Amino acid sequence: MEIACDESGSEGEKLVGGVTAVFAHAGVRMSREEAADCVASLRDMIKSPALEYKANHLLRQKNRWVLLWFLGPGGPLTGRARVQLVDKRQFLASRVRAEFGAVSGPLEHYNDLLRARGPRGTLDPLFPAILRAVAQWQSSGDGPVSIVHDQQLSLTDGRIRQLKKLAPRLESLTLVDSQYDARVQVADFLAGIARRVAEEELNGRPDREVIDLLMPFVVGPRMWNA
Repeated sequence: MEIACDESGSEGEKLVGGVTAVFAHAGVRMSREEAADCVASLRDMIKSPALEYKANHLLRQKNRWVLLWFLGPGGPLTGRARVQLVDKRQFLASRVRAEFGAVSGPLEHYNDLLRARGPRGTLDPLFPAILRAVAQWQSSGDGPVSIVHDQQLSLTDGRIRQLKKLAPRLESLTLVDSQYDARVQVADFLAGIARRVAEEELNGRPDREVIDLLMPFVVGPRMWNA
C-alpha cells in the first residue's frame, strides 16, 4: 500500500508564537493517473496560470464551487484520503502537563524549555503524524505501508530510520518534490484546506458547510464541535 502525504502548518518545534496555529497532515491513496486527472480537473475549473496549484486557489471565494466538488461525496477524494489536525497550543500544553504536571505561565516559555531539554525533533508534530498515518492506513488493509512524502528538511536519513524502527509496518519513506508527483499535490490541497478551515474555526469563524464535508476525512482527535 503506497500513500502520498504532505503537511500544512509545519514550523518544526515552534508550536506557539509562529505563523500558524494548526498543523495538518494528509495522506491519499491514489494512482498517479488518478491524481493527475484530479489536478487536471482542478486546473480546468480554476483556470489559474500558476505553475503549481496550492490550497489557497481552492479557498478563494470565486472557486468555492470547486472546493465543494473536491471535498464532496462525488469528488475525487471519497474513500481515498485522510487528514490529521493538531491544535499546536493544545499539543504543547499536553506535553507540558506530561513533563511538569501542570501549566503555569506562558506556553512560549515551556516551548523553549522543552526544546532545550529534549532531543532534537521531540516536539515536532510531523513525526507522530507519520506514525499515526502508518497505523491508520495499515489498519484498513493487509501488508506494509510505503509513504511518498513531500520534501522536508526535518526528515533526515537518520529520522527516517528511526521512524521505521518505531513503525515496523512502514516499509519505506521516500521524499519527492510535490511539483513532480500529482499524488503529493492532492495531499497538499487537503492538508492546506483542512488547516485553514480549522484555524478559521478556532478564530470564531466556522465554515460549517466545508467542515461537514471535511469531517469524513478527519482521523484522530477532532477539533470541531460539529
